Amino acid sequence: MITGLITAVVVSYFLGAIPTSIWVGKALQGVDVRNYGSGNAGATNTFRILGWKAGTLVLTIDLIKGFTAAYFVGLLAFNLAGRPELLFGAQAVTLFQLICGAVAVLAHMYPVYAGFRGGKGVITAVGMLLAIEPVSVALTLVVFLIILFTTRYVSLGSIIGSVSYPLFLLLLRNQFGFDIANTLLFISSAIAIVIIYKHRTNIQRLINGNENRITSFKPSKGRLNEEQAT
Repeated sequence: MITGLITAVVVSYFLGAIPTSIWVGKALQGVDVRNYGSGNAGATNTFRILGWKAGTLVLTIDLIKGFTAAYFVGLLAFNLAGRPELLFGAQAVTLFQLICGAVAVLAHMYPVYAGFRGGKGVITAVGMLLAIEPVSVALTLVVFLIILFTTRYVSLGSIIGSVSYPLFLLLLRNQFGFDIANTLLFISSAIAIVIIYKHRTNIQRLINGNENRITSFKPSKGRLNEEQAT
């Protein structure tokens, strides 16, 4: 059982460590997105620098990374482990999914393929949590969109969304009787703390009033494409 879980963790790491934005940037434009904009290897910076097509591709793949690690790798590890519920109890399946998903998120932040300089893990975390408990993710998405459209700050929406997620889990469990595992509450809270830490420069820019802001919600061609066209 332990060997199977270790193998699943390794697979989840190398899956989550795929530096989507870096590889897409180099494949489409021959650039490393970390050298432009916010310097972050994530979907938001890809949207800003390379445009909506590249950004959407990066967002989709990063989402799939988290979902695949939690849903497929986690469940496969659980099914191959014999009877892990004898050791971990009734929440064993959620625990296996969370371990694999959380490893994928950390791998996205610190990818071995890119000198351990990755993104902030928000989209990969959404994919992981979507595989485990989609209702709370949908509620968190509503919060994110409200913050995004009212303030035009992606970073602020991500920070508030990551904090609101475990609160929604508590609400669903205590007020609506959802079967929410304690391990999901604990790990989602830990991930929220890590995401906030990864956004520390954004928080400082928000305080200083010079954080990058979305100027238009129209599909963007990307800063590089606009510069090349002029």
